Amino acid sequence: PAGTKLVILSDGRTGHDSQTFGLAAALGVEKKIASIAPRGPFKWLAPFGPVDPRDAASARRYPADIVLAAGRRTLPALRYVKKITRNKTFTVYLNKPHSGLGAADLIIAPSHDALNGPNVISTITPVNSLTESQLVAARKNPDPRIGALPGKRVALLIGGDSHHYKFTPETQKQLTQIVRQICLSGASLMATPSRRTPKSLIEMLKDHLRAFPSFLWDGTGENPYLSLLACADAFLITADSVNMISEAAATGAPIHIFAPPGGHQKLIHFQNKLTAAGAVRLWRGTLEDWRYDPINATPMIAQSAISAYNQYLQ
Repeated sequence: PAGTKLVILSDGRTGHDSQTFGLAAALGVEKKIASIAPRGPFKWLAPFGPVDPRDAASARRYPADIVLAAGRRTLPALRYVKKITRNKTFTVYLNKPHSGLGAADLIIAPSHDALNGPNVISTITPVNSLTESQLVAARKNPDPRIGALPGKRVALLIGGDSHHYKFTPETQKQLTQIVRQICLSGASLMATPSRRTPKSLIEMLKDHLRAFPSFLWDGTGENPYLSLLACADAFLITADSVNMISEAAATGAPIHIFAPPGGHQKLIHFQNKLTAAGAVRLWRGTLEDWRYDPINATPMIAQSAISAYNQYLQ
């Protein structure tokens, strides 16, 4: 409703902020951001331990009707807000909370988390901040660095080492060779790394891409990520990032997955769901072309959250 006060408890992680900020935007409510960064034992004991007094002060800074949070380190602060407002604040947690269904009034968890309950919304892809109007506008007026690329444009979205995947030197060479192969086919490559991407991989990609029409964001200046998504005729994405794959699926362009060594059943389940929906295929040695309806669960999630909040007020 108009005038609703919304606060995001942010741990500063890009993957978490992209979901909470995206939901706030879809709800159409102005947001305030409270930074959450527990220290020492408070960080180690999260999500089950007490809130860091510094985080408690941050969470108290803004009055809120709705509080959004993502990331286990935000959970003690989310519990604290619920307590000090005597249950008057509607709490929403995105992703599967380690502390169970009682972590928030509403939990938004992708289906690969296998979490079920009366207060759970479950979808194939998590919340993102993309809208169709943003993509249309970016296609009409792309970042000049993207707009200048000729021919078919392939977007390379690169993650990095995680709990479940390792970018070994051999893996980095393999991905670089695939990129070279794509460029030799006549396509323009546009790439963006993440904070987890090994520097050695970025340097190898730079060396290979110099000879071809290409763009590699090097961390300086603004990241033209929206233009890259909007203008991609196809994607090559490393398997470690659920958020990057989900954002690409919102465009309707074919997504090829490059899987480094490792893996996890949860992530494989997520990719299998998107494969069944027609969005994703494992890299099979060449660019493939296919079509599917864009997949973006955010509008539905926002409507469900509004319904849950209205019921909470009754």
